[in-house]
Amino acid sequence: MDYKDYYKVLGVERTASQDEIKRAYRKLVRKYHPDVNAGADAEQSFKDVGEAYEVLQDPEKRAAYDQLGANWKEGQAFRPPPDWDEGFEFSGGGYTEADPNDFGSFFDELFARQGRASPNMRSERQFRAPGQDHHAKIVIDLKEAYQGGSRDFTLRAPELDASGHVVLQERSIRVAIPKGVAEGQHIRVAGKGAPGFGGGKPGDLFLEVAIKEDPAYRVEGRDVYMDLPITPWEAALGGRINAPTPSGRVELTVPKHAQAGKKLRLKGRGIPGKRPGDLYAVLKIVIPPIESEKARALYEQMAREIDFDPRARLGG
Repeated sequence: MDYKDYYKVLGVERTASQDEIKRAYRKLVRKYHPDVNAGADAEQSFKDVGEAYEVLQDPEKRAAYDQLGANWKEGQAFRPPPDWDEGFEFSGGGYTEADPNDFGSFFDELFARQGRASPNMRSERQFRAPGQDHHAKIVIDLKEAYQGGSRDFTLRAPELDASGHVVLQERSIRVAIPKGVAEGQHIRVAGKGAPGFGGGKPGDLFLEVAIKEDPAYRVEGRDVYMDLPITPWEAALGGRINAPTPSGRVELTVPKHAQAGKKLRLKGRGIPGKRPGDLYAVLKIVIPPIESEKARALYEQMAREIDFDPRARLGG
């Protein structure tokens, strides 16, 4: 999908207040409304203005848009960077899947509203009501998924200041990470959502867990994959080797004549849980460099004495 500059569509600066955005929207709606403008481009302009306003009039959507769009230009191919929403706190039901090819859909469906109130809204009626639940995404290390633990996270919640501008308020919260938490699961922090009204209970905070990318491991559900380097003689002769894993070092048996890409399964060594995942060691044959005449001579001896053509099956 292509990036759209919603501020340009409405003809306002990025520093515009919510009132300025509303005034610009009303002016352009009157200009492009099909009842008063029969121009060839009026209908599309009317839709674009509505799409831009749908995002910018909402403090949470606007904050997300500003965070994502800071380094993009109109018409550029747009792909949200991984974990862009880490620590972004919002009210409502959580993220939803959006059409990856539709920029407007991405922001229209970013939040599952479920009847939520806008940030900074205060009820003028005096009644007792619980506070709204809040949601945010946290990124943990693979080691924390295996072992659990406790640490502080910084969350950023969009609010309106006194002049009607969207600002991000930060807060720090200590979170107990349960052992065996998996990607996409939620950690509930009781009472850390929005405050209640009239003495009502505060809402809860639900933290969606993402596992930080690790150069040594790949996570798929509760299963974990690692590339395991082995030497050519270990691949040819087989044997026992010692290898690191997220839960500690283990001994693995490499079978004779092992090929690159072969997976060795370690049952139950994935992310812990009621049904723990497995760990898969994917063999990767590493060729030693020639750094001495003796090493060169050994390679030349193998070339003479081992009758092997890895391309024999290609034909031709």
